[in-house]
Amino acid sequence: MVAAPTADIRNTVGNIPMEWYQDFPHIGYDLEGKRIYKPIRNKDELDKFLEKMENPDYWRTVQDKMTGADIKLTDEQVELVHRLQRGQFGDVHFNPYEPAIDFFTHEVMIHPVTNRPADKRSFIPSLVEKEKVSRLVHAIKMGWIKPRRPKEETPTYYDLWAHEDPNSILGRHKMHVPAPKMKLPGHEESYNPPPEYLLSEEEKLAWEQQDPVDRRLSFIPQQFRCLRAVPAYPRFIHERFERCLDLYLCPRQRKMRVNVDPEDLIPKLPKPRDLQPFPTTQALVYRGHSSLVRCISVSPSGQWLASGTAPLRASHPNTLSAAPAPGLCTGDGLVVGLKNLSGLLQALKQVTWHGKGDYFATVVADNSSMQVLIHQTSKRWSQNPFRKSKGLVQCVLFHPIRPYFFVATQRYVRIYNLLKQELTKKLMANCKWVSSMAIHPAGDNVICGSYDSKLAWFDLDLSTRPYQLLRHHRRALRSVAFHKHYPLFASGSDDGTVIVCHGMVYNDLLQNPLLVPVKVLKGHALTMDLGVLDVVFHPTQPWVFSSGADGTIRLYT
Repeated sequence: MVAAPTADIRNTVGNIPMEWYQDFPHIGYDLEGKRIYKPIRNKDELDKFLEKMENPDYWRTVQDKMTGADIKLTDEQVELVHRLQRGQFGDVHFNPYEPAIDFFTHEVMIHPVTNRPADKRSFIPSLVEKEKVSRLVHAIKMGWIKPRRPKEETPTYYDLWAHEDPNSILGRHKMHVPAPKMKLPGHEESYNPPPEYLLSEEEKLAWEQQDPVDRRLSFIPQQFRCLRAVPAYPRFIHERFERCLDLYLCPRQRKMRVNVDPEDLIPKLPKPRDLQPFPTTQALVYRGHSSLVRCISVSPSGQWLASGTAPLRASHPNTLSAAPAPGLCTGDGLVVGLKNLSGLLQALKQVTWHGKGDYFATVVADNSSMQVLIHQTSKRWSQNPFRKSKGLVQCVLFHPIRPYFFVATQRYVRIYNLLKQELTKKLMANCKWVSSMAIHPAGDNVICGSYDSKLAWFDLDLSTRPYQLLRHHRRALRSVAFHKHYPLFASGSDDGTVIVCHGMVYNDLLQNPLLVPVKVLKGHALTMDLGVLDVVFHPTQPWVFSSGADGTIRLYT
């Protein structure tokens, strides 16, 4: 037997972890107990880089941890490393798929390996096992040992769609919503767009100063002499990224189209001819005033009509009102507002009577606490119901049945209880400036006209906000009025028209009022941008009177 040549072992420290000597200058000890110093490695990063560039065998040079020296791998060793990296065997000649030799059962023996006769204990029961079984049986009878409950087998990994209904799969495919296609480029994205698509210097400066969200185009159209002169598109990646964001962040869903008849969206209102009687034609024109007619009033019997006007030089007209009870009024049943009434220093803006005829309220065109005064004719005294002003008062009204007092300011209508002397409700008109107000004869509904061409209907039993907001007029509303016996109300505007509406109020609280515009009455001429200034219904007949800036009073029947 020939002995193999021994390898040149320069490091005799043995098979020990080299980390022990990581912080020492030596790498171990030799057979004589002397230190084996590490080779000097004083190369910096620049030297390593130069060696990497200049040494062609740098890629196959490794460092031996035992000796610390650099070793150049041979071709066989490099091939061995490559085979191990590919997951192959190190020996080239090893065949892992060669036929295996069944060296244990390929030769069938006649006799057993050992022919020792069986022991006697293999034929008789074991006494030790008998005692163990007896103890287990006794423990089971006593209930000390209970059988184990079978564990529910829960599969760790399972097919999510294994038990899915095939019909649902088909339905999911049918409900697939494809992504919307991108918008096709227009003329502005052409390499030679028309001149009207090119931006001037001022337009380019304005485009650069705009926020990217507010820009109509996300790019500036450019013009090139030919298609070969078009450079690379710099916003290509940005547009692709935005497209991916749209596909990823914008969910798509299929909405069922509802076929709705447009006629079903329009509320079912009765026809105007079924709501008669109401004024439809102009019957009379009263002339005689040389300037605009500010206000009119009809006597309770309906036989007399009074009108008030103001000179063009006056800013506040005189106000008049007919007393509802002629027996409780002095003279001819009229009260004319003068500057010296109750010691007031301002012109009266409005006079309104209480339903019983003993009280009337006045409004002064002033922003002080003396704007509103309540007067009693039987005792001949006046009182101020408010300590301080809540705003510029436009008009006031007495409730026809209850002891309530309505005060309309620029944006609100306040309802006061005269007996309790407290604020009951505050109606929000949802308009900029209230101009006029009227109360339904039943007392549960109020209408307000405004200078921003709105008419608000309030249901006091429903809410403090308007039940319905009518925008039939094109210009400011100057006056609104209710009829005392018929379900009618009218509004006069600066557009020269009087709109008569049917307003039915039901006794059933569950049924809302029915509002239907029935007629637009025309006839007044616009003068100084003013049209109809006042509207009053006849006490008993379905007639309406209107006064205008053209100096006429018109009766519609």
